[in-house]
Amino acid sequence: MNYETLYSAANLAVLPAWLLLVLLPKSEITKRLVHSGIYPCIYGAFYLVLFVRATFMGHGAEGGGFDTLETVMIAFTHPNVALMGWVHYLVFDLFVGAWVGRDAAARGVNHFAIIPCLFFTFLAGPIGLLMYLLLRQFTGKCSALTLDERGAD
Repeated sequence: MNYETLYSAANLAVLPAWLLLVLLPKSEITKRLVHSGIYPCIYGAFYLVLFVRATFMGHGAEGGGFDTLETVMIAFTHPNVALMGWVHYLVFDLFVGAWVGRDAAARGVNHFAIIPCLFFTFLAGPIGLLMYLLLRQFTGKCSALTLDERGAD
């Protein structure tokens, strides 16, 4: 398994979803590809393969684990586990970015205002999410939504 190729492919494959969130937030293709759960399912399956390889097939670092920072650092010295961690970041950041897009649209937050939030969610997930939550707070768009406003489809 060529980890570098898989890493590059995972990075490239997620870019169209981010571009759709930024450039075509209300389009049918964005709804079908980004908001449908296709990306999390595909990346989740990829993650599962990497997880099984690390856990049951010897494609993890000897002495690696999750019980201390030191064992986490050891675990991530193996390319399979490092790729697994990266895929985890990619799928969760995209999931959060898609939620930001849907939530902002449902609350009437101007799309141009969330573009920096999406950018930082893409690059540094929690910072982008924090930016969006603060934007909601400071624009007064943080009240609870009714089911109709959320789009019950």
